[in-house]
Amino acid sequence: MNLIKRNDLLFPQLMNEMFAPDWFGGKDHFNALPPVNIKEDDHGFSLSLSVPGRVKDDFNIEVDDHVLTISTEVKEEHTETEGKFTRREFGVTAFKRSFTLPETVNEEGIEATYENGILHFSLPKKEEALPKPKRMIELS
Repeated sequence: MNLIKRNDLLFPQLMNEMFAPDWFGGKDHFNALPPVNIKEDDHGFSLSLSVPGRVKDDFNIEVDDHVLTISTEVKEEHTETEGKFTRREFGVTAFKRSFTLPETVNEEGIEATYENGILHFSLPKKEEALPKPKRMIELS
C-alpha cells in the first residue's frame, strides 16, 4: 500500500506504531497473560509463571474453594517537562490467572517464591494421595 510518503515514513506505518499495543514497552503489554508451566511428580505439583520486571509485593495470591488465583496490577507514570512542552505517559499493566486445584493438593502446604522474573509455586499432595511404598510379603 503506497500512500503519501514523507521523510521515509508511511502514514499507516506511523499510525501502527503510535497505536500498537506495545506503545509503553512490551509486546501486547496490556492484555498479555504470563506463560505458565505445570509439572506433576509423585509428591506434588510445581507451577511456574514468567512475570519479569516485578517485585514480590506486586502479586496478590489467594486460595479459595480449591482455586488458586494470582493477580497483579502495576500503574506506571512518566512525566517529562521541557520548556513549555510536557509529555505525560501512563499505563496500567494487570493480569489475573486462576487455577482449579485437584482434590489431592494440600492447600495448607502451598509455598510461593519469586526469583529472576519467575513466580514459582510448590503444591504438595495430601498424605493420602502420595504413592505407597511397595510392601514385600514373605512366604511362610
